[in-house]
Amino acid sequence: MSKEAYKSGFVSIIGRPNVGKSTFLNKVIGQKIAIMSDKPQTTRNKVQGVYTENEAQIVFIDTPGIHKPKHKLGDFMMKVAQNTLKEVDIILFMINAEEGYGRGDEFIIERLQGTTTPVFLVINKIDQIHPDQLLPLIEKYRTLYPFKEIVPISALEGNNVPTLVTQIKEYLPQGPQYYPADQVTDHPERFIVTELIREKALHLTREEIPHSIAVVMDSMEKRGDGDTVYVGATIIVERDSQKGIIIGKQGSMLKEIGKRARGDIEALLGSKVYLELWVKVQKDWRNKMSQLRDYGFREDEY
Repeated sequence: MSKEAYKSGFVSIIGRPNVGKSTFLNKVIGQKIAIMSDKPQTTRNKVQGVYTENEAQIVFIDTPGIHKPKHKLGDFMMKVAQNTLKEVDIILFMINAEEGYGRGDEFIIERLQGTTTPVFLVINKIDQIHPDQLLPLIEKYRTLYPFKEIVPISALEGNNVPTLVTQIKEYLPQGPQYYPADQVTDHPERFIVTELIREKALHLTREEIPHSIAVVMDSMEKRGDGDTVYVGATIIVERDSQKGIIIGKQGSMLKEIGKRARGDIEALLGSKVYLELWVKVQKDWRNKMSQLRDYGFREDEY
């Protein structure tokens, strides 16, 4: 295909927390780059997944779930989410077919009013509902906003995901290939490594610890013969009781978090990994802007 006809652009994925945005991104890109959790609000930064074909390149931006903020970290995440809407060529508004229309969707649709960016409605988790329930759901949303396309999918099963990708490409402008064909994310590996550790900590502690976990990279380097990558990271929590939960009885929980994270990190880096984890208490860190900045949430970047 001639360079003149090459298409490329930026696509933002928005939606209520936990509708499957990260699952969709991972399915399209074909490897694990955004963390997945059944807890809402696990994605805090603009994780960009890059999908490249011979004739097109799609740069996906996975935003934090749009919701009414409750603290300074929430305010920051909302700004990130809304700012991405101004920078992209297409917005994918993803909903959970099983949950249907809710107040959170109303909040998002209000924020879409007046945007000139094409908005697709992506109805995810259609494998969880009876086919007869789909049409009324489509009709409901069609009355609320003039969506350019409405595409039902199952991100987990992969149903209709290729169709959605094809429709995205039709709306992309002509443009350059922004990233090399083999590059799937613009985030440095250090960032993805900390996200993988945080995913395991969230997954294993379930309801005991909400989103008061941050992970800071202390060191990441190859030593000696260069076959092994040494990673040192600190898990930050807000209370002493949470520190006890993360460490576990005789260090059992921290050991399990490390074991599971190491497997994913080795897959990401393609080499053996020696992982050392520490736990530190920073009281009420989510409400302190200086600490938010220390943990990578920098307002000036958005």
